[in-house]
Amino acid sequence: MIDILVSAFGMVVDPQVLLTIFLASIMGIVIGAIPGLTAVMGTALLVPVTFYLPPLPAIAAIVSMTAMAIFAGDIPGGLVRIPGTPASAAYVGEAYALTLKGHPERGLGMCLISAVVGGILGSIVLMAAAPQLARIAVQFSSAEYFWLAALGLTSAAFVSAGNPLKGVISILIGLFLSTIGIDITAGQVRYTFGISELKGGLSYIPALIGMFALSEILRNVVSPSLKNPEVKPVKNVLKGIGSEAWKWKKNIFRGGTVGTLIGALPGASADIAAWVAYAISRKTSKYQDKFGHGHLEGLAEAGAANNGALSGAWVPTLVFGIPGDSITAIVIGVLILKGMEPGPQIFITQPALVYAIFFSFFLANLLLLPIGYAMIRMSRLVLRVPQTALLPIVLVACMVGSFAINNTLFGVSIMLAMGVLGWFMESNDFPVAPAILGIVLGQMVEFNFTTAMIKSQGDWSTFFARPIAAGIGAVTVSLWMFQLVTGVLRTLKARKENS
Repeated sequence: MIDILVSAFGMVVDPQVLLTIFLASIMGIVIGAIPGLTAVMGTALLVPVTFYLPPLPAIAAIVSMTAMAIFAGDIPGGLVRIPGTPASAAYVGEAYALTLKGHPERGLGMCLISAVVGGILGSIVLMAAAPQLARIAVQFSSAEYFWLAALGLTSAAFVSAGNPLKGVISILIGLFLSTIGIDITAGQVRYTFGISELKGGLSYIPALIGMFALSEILRNVVSPSLKNPEVKPVKNVLKGIGSEAWKWKKNIFRGGTVGTLIGALPGASADIAAWVAYAISRKTSKYQDKFGHGHLEGLAEAGAANNGALSGAWVPTLVFGIPGDSITAIVIGVLILKGMEPGPQIFITQPALVYAIFFSFFLANLLLLPIGYAMIRMSRLVLRVPQTALLPIVLVACMVGSFAINNTLFGVSIMLAMGVLGWFMESNDFPVAPAILGIVLGQMVEFNFTTAMIKSQGDWSTFFARPIAAGIGAVTVSLWMFQLVTGVLRTLKARKENS
């Protein structure tokens, strides 16, 4: 084990890897600080660049970029009340209240410190939990993997969506898209409509780029956000923030822990983690009347949950090949392209590379302190970038990345079609993340279900024959039953009140 850790550390301190992490960090901090550009969009735009990098620098670049972008969304939120990323929306009012009081540096400083601590805490949990879970996952059969994928889809529908029914519909859209191409068990061609390029299935990366990046471009074109807000320079960011962070250390620790646990749930991203952590902080606080008026307690807990959730999302991604959030859904595609099939076997076949990825998490979160500090000081310049100049560049990057997958224009066509679909879904309050999980997990659900049924000769009890499969299956079925029962009770209550 010591040899593996030493080898992994040596891989991370390679000059090429360090330079890649630094450049990706700069990209992430800028993307997150510009309203309208999210960490997911940044990840989608980074995919074409990873084609030309070895496996470790490619993954480390995504890790660094997302860690910076999630925090950087706090900067425009605190200064001009425009969250740079959706994860910052939970506590944007709290941070902006401090700015109105003339103390923007207190709010942004607390967000920075809590993000660093939360990210490091999440990295520790990732490094400790992932290998242990991998030892258990090696013994999984097709029944366990079927229930695990089904649980991931269930979590995406009921946890990440405001309206569970719309979450289910979004998943069904993704599952349908995953069936396009040749049937993985029977070899039959499905839903290609005579288009030969679709026989290999819907190209994964262009679909992701379209649904995340292009849909954001269309949304900004249709409903442009505030441009060029006036921002005053922020000074003395870290002055006295150490004592404030120590005062709320329990909140930072709890936020990082809660964020990591929520991030490990498929479909429950940093957005959900931040809202939950802020709600917990407010519910348990002795100073509930101060919330909403620039109170640092909520900022400390929610800010730590943001970056903790990023690390937590990598646990199911690396161990089971199930994305924890939208970012790791893209990461799975990059891992496969780099010959790193996600799953428990990766800890056996490429242990040094896996631990090198873990070390890159620590390095990225440590870099967040100086780079985040510099970005807060430079916030005036970044927030003045007009969208009219930025969006065409992003669109070109989307097209180049989609073309580069197979060097065909058909990839661009898929990206454009999925972008329109993603924009239409979001415009009607249908969450995109469950659809993406449906695309990613569709073949996994189908293959393992069919395999289990063939092995058991059609005996449905095989899905509950083994203890782990029975446990995961019971949890999954219980979640569905709970939603159905609560939905019926809610309907009956509404009818009773109207009568």
